[in-house]
Amino acid sequence: MQISARGDYAIRAALSLAAAYPSLLSTQSIAAEQDMPRKFLEAVLADLRRAGIVRAQRGAEGGYTLAQPPREIAVGAILRAVDGPLAGVRGMRPEETEYLGAAENLPRLWVAVRAAVRQVVDEVSLADLSTGKLPAHVRRLTARPGAWEPR
Repeated sequence: MQISARGDYAIRAALSLAAAYPSLLSTQSIAAEQDMPRKFLEAVLADLRRAGIVRAQRGAEGGYTLAQPPREIAVGAILRAVDGPLAGVRGMRPEETEYLGAAENLPRLWVAVRAAVRQVVDEVSLADLSTGKLPAHVRRLTARPGAWEPR
């Protein structure tokens, strides 16, 4: 799975908002804390606002806050809000793919890959990340031999 810069920035911004929840944070303070370009962050926050993940308040005391408590917001929802579906094959959903001959079973693999990604990103909340208390099945994945080694 490839995490885009947009997805990475969105999760990092949401974690800053989770740490401050329910207080408001300005884009300037989030950008400074997370060392990211403010203009790009503003576009990311606009995507999160449209998805109902964050709320914006205008004015001198304005800023952004999470629309729900951090424990109710899954990482997968944030990724989908800024990047669309988690798994795609040539612009199609895995279950929409169809192959002939030797590759006829390939859609099953694509669906399994999507299910595996969902099993992590849809079951880890902002609160889990903020506290470092990841679900047991996710912790086990990070403890597997070779998990931290590039391939």
